[in-house]
Amino acid sequence: QVQLVESGGGVVQAGGSLRLSCAASGRTFSSNSMAWFRQAPGKEREFVARITPSGGTTDYVDSVKGRFTISRDNAKNMVYLQMNSLKPEDTAVYYCAVRKYGSIYSSTSYDYWGQGTQVTVSS
Repeated sequence: QVQLVESGGGVVQAGGSLRLSCAASGRTFSSNSMAWFRQAPGKEREFVARITPSGGTTDYVDSVKGRFTISRDNAKNMVYLQMNSLKPEDTAVYYCAVRKYGSIYSSTSYDYWGQGTQVTVSS
């Protein structure tokens, strides 16, 4: 059974940092791009970042460029999201996901999802 489990969320003041982790189990995802999405209350799920299987290419939504860094450890079946200089508008539930095909920016291109971890940034 495939399972993705996110951790590392919490409450932090604006300007602070958090590191999210996503542990994958049930199969290896070393051949899949992985991504982080987020969903704020009343808003649609939004693409945040993705990383290619080798880790050689990353993409970010403009609002987090220069502040967030996605990485992965294929040996451990883990994906990470380092979030620095956090802003109140980063408050959301963050999800990791495994890409199947299609646009990297669309949630429909991903077929495995974690349960999410809450990130709250206070001003």
